[in-house]
Amino acid sequence: MQTLSPLTALSPLDGRYARQCAELRDIFSESAFMNARVRVEVEWLIALSQAGFEELAPISEKGVAFLRSLADNFNEESCAQIKAIEATTNHDVKAVEYWIKEQVAHDEELAKASEFVHFACTSEDINNTSHALMLTAGRKALVARLEAIRSHIARFANDWADVPMLSRTHGQTASPTTVGKEMANVAVRLGRIIRAIEDVRFYAKMNGAVGNFNAHLIAYPDYDWEAHSRRVIEEVLGLTFNTHTIQIEPHDYMAELFHEIERANTVLIDFDRDVWGYISMGFFKQKLKEGEVGSSTMPHKVNPIDFENSEGNLGIANALLNHLAGKLPVSRWQRDLTDSTVLRNLGVAFGYAFVAYAALERGLGKLELNADRVAEDLDAAWEVLAEAIQTVMRRYGVPKPYEKLKALTRGKGHMTPEVIHAFIDTLEIPADAKARLQALTPATYIGKAVELARRCRC
Repeated sequence: MQTLSPLTALSPLDGRYARQCAELRDIFSESAFMNARVRVEVEWLIALSQAGFEELAPISEKGVAFLRSLADNFNEESCAQIKAIEATTNHDVKAVEYWIKEQVAHDEELAKASEFVHFACTSEDINNTSHALMLTAGRKALVARLEAIRSHIARFANDWADVPMLSRTHGQTASPTTVGKEMANVAVRLGRIIRAIEDVRFYAKMNGAVGNFNAHLIAYPDYDWEAHSRRVIEEVLGLTFNTHTIQIEPHDYMAELFHEIERANTVLIDFDRDVWGYISMGFFKQKLKEGEVGSSTMPHKVNPIDFENSEGNLGIANALLNHLAGKLPVSRWQRDLTDSTVLRNLGVAFGYAFVAYAALERGLGKLELNADRVAEDLDAAWEVLAEAIQTVMRRYGVPKPYEKLKALTRGKGHMTPEVIHAFIDTLEIPADAKARLQALTPATYIGKAVELARRCRC
């Protein structure tokens, strides 16, 4: 059997693309998951010691510091120790509990409190809270990547705000825009979705085996366990307490989050495809990288590989996010285990998104506007002024304006300035309106495109 390495890894996320998503190992790896579990367990224990129970004295400042250090200083060796315990227990959360008890066994105060580790908890109390903590960090990292892309596109919007460009609707010539305005459209869409991603509230529960505090209340019937759990989840861990659950937190917030990320990725797929097309048309050049090869047989090629790589990996990310969003909120009766194995792939979904974002950033860094080609394309499409002319004709009551311009331009192919100007000369409209139309060119028929592009903030 081959030794595991980036060259033998089954997944490209741990092989070819390992560098692009290395940041996620500290968030979604098995070790990161164990670390989050340890943090939840020790904070639960600390909070219990502050509840006033006769059998559990308040843990001293020294003891609290030591308990928190178990999470703060958690490393690969710590995880390996837990995994060794799990080899016997065949239960990962129980292994975390036993590991914490081992770590405090040397301390008289903490050893005495150790039977309150995992007190009244079901495994899912620890897991769901840990997942919420992991996703909190994951969202922060993902939003930073998306914001970097949005900012890059917004800079293009401002840099190219006043560069006129021919639009194409249905693949056919259409009313002109500017290169910057088309960039601004994407940046604004993306910014809106980034805010929606940031607004998702992350829920967690610590209410026992079926969500009713059964074990908690049989042990301490007079204690307000709901308020206790809320304090730990909201004040200590910074999440939102879910009052009504089965054994598992229902993952509705995860579905909301993943759908929002999927929407952001869909905007970027749309952008990748448009830029790919503009590169094909010569509107953009790509900066050359020394030593890079475009084709194994055609030496002239500079392929838009970064945008293609981005599109492909965004597709994989969205397929995974869609499955996560559709599967996780569904559980048979009070729970089944199908969510557990699916949740282990949070990092995979984020990983493919990060690979895509890195590729897109590389592509954006190579883009150079070919302004001459953009202008040439626009100047060959004087027929797009038909919209402007027939609209002015409507204003002044000229009969059948649309039909007259349709007869002049539709399906006629290349229209020259001379043909357009000759038609304008025949119009019975005020002299100033006629002069304004005669002065119009495809490059000046851009409406508020420049203003709209410059509203986009980097």
